[in-house]
Amino acid sequence: MVGPLEQAILALMIAVIMLGMGASLTPRDFTSALKRPYGLFIGLVSQYGFMPLIAFTLALTLPVSEPVKIGLLIMGCMPGGTTSNIFTYFSKGNLALSVLMTVNSTLFGVLLIPILLVIYATGLNVDIPAENIIVTLFLLLVPVAIGMALRRWNANVGALVELGGSALGIIFIVFLLVSWVPRNWGFLLGTPASVFFAAIALGLCGFLCGYGLSRLLRQTPRDARTVALETGIQNGPLAVALVVLTFAGSQQQEILAIPVLYSLFIVISSSLLTFWFRSIDARSQQTLPKSLL
Repeated sequence: MVGPLEQAILALMIAVIMLGMGASLTPRDFTSALKRPYGLFIGLVSQYGFMPLIAFTLALTLPVSEPVKIGLLIMGCMPGGTTSNIFTYFSKGNLALSVLMTVNSTLFGVLLIPILLVIYATGLNVDIPAENIIVTLFLLLVPVAIGMALRRWNANVGALVELGGSALGIIFIVFLLVSWVPRNWGFLLGTPASVFFAAIALGLCGFLCGYGLSRLLRQTPRDARTVALETGIQNGPLAVALVVLTFAGSQQQEILAIPVLYSLFIVISSSLLTFWFRSIDARSQQTLPKSLL
């Protein structure tokens, strides 16, 4: 499913993406997060409250194999991806809030991801080597630290690295489409409908829960659509990297089914949601006919 060449390219892509994430951070980001605990609370509840629970519920209720359940849990426990920032921008959402949620979920993920995986894996009675996940996450913090150092050394270089990391998140999805889908067409045809349903439903349920929580807390529609996108769009490349670096053999290939399919379909569902958000804006900006004025 993911050959040696693709694994090497994937590792390089992940390093650059995390480098770009680090280049987007400054010490002021950490102080801003502490000064805005309300946004921090919404982000953490959305990312690490709803998404793992949704993944656990899908794994518990759908007729899927144990490796698919593991893939669901890993995907559900991932932080937000930088792709969400791009869709937030095109949806005319709150880009600053989106970036803040992505940063917070990534930083807190080092601590929360292994804990949540252990808790939910115990509930499903599946085996996930949490210690390997912890080591991988800490290794991925190295390019983040380098990116922060580059930003501090030279703001222009940091901005360029940040832009490259964000763009590479989209390139990664295109890379999967071009290289993975044609070669694994037989796998896709033989994959049960329940696996496709799980991969698609994870993101859609995230959108609904994120938007519902925001409206319940009386956030503005602009902030609500931001939280919805940030919740539903998980860091697919990071999930694929964790699976590739943690598991091996045929089990690895089966576990990868959910992160790969999720990464493919989340772009489609996010695009449709973005068009819907923009259509709402377009309708609200329409002027009344003169006869009604």
